[in-house]
Amino acid sequence: MSTSAAPATGLSANRAAKAQEIDEIAGSVGKAPYAFLIDYKGLNVPDVTEFRRKVRASGSEYVVVKNTLAVRALRNAPLGQLAGEFKGMTGVAYSATDVVGLAKVLHDFAKTHPALKVKAALVDGQVVSAKELEALASMPTRTELVAKLLGLMQSPVRRLVTVLSGPQRNLAITLSAVAKQKEESAA
Repeated sequence: MSTSAAPATGLSANRAAKAQEIDEIAGSVGKAPYAFLIDYKGLNVPDVTEFRRKVRASGSEYVVVKNTLAVRALRNAPLGQLAGEFKGMTGVAYSATDVVGLAKVLHDFAKTHPALKVKAALVDGQVVSAKELEALASMPTRTELVAKLLGLMQSPVRRLVTVLSGPQRNLAITLSAVAKQKEESAA
């Protein structure tokens, strides 16, 4: 009797571990609006470590998933649309905020490490082909766009201040010249 109880306990522990992993995938990757499915076959451990570091530096995350568990976990999530792409070695790079920054990291890393391949992507709930990664990577990042917008918003104000201060500046220059001329004539 005790021999049959041990495998049943091990089996339920294995199921519990898988259920926990499914919940973790659904809680993190499943909620991400931007995700890229990555085939990392052919990358060695130092390359994967460098890739993870670069992804984290961009404010994004990278996880390697078991395909069957990922398909179950993402069944009801937008990323579930890519269920057919969960084949072979699969990693998921995802971001909650900056798809352009993540796309730049993937594009730049793939240039130096051709073994890294993007299988498919999800951008705001829409399936995007891997070929469109280059278009995303060429866009300015969110912070660059905010900086440009701020510069554009400040430009008219700066011009207005320059125009309004022009007459006072000219008056001050004229008064200074008159004072200098009177000092010279008095001497």
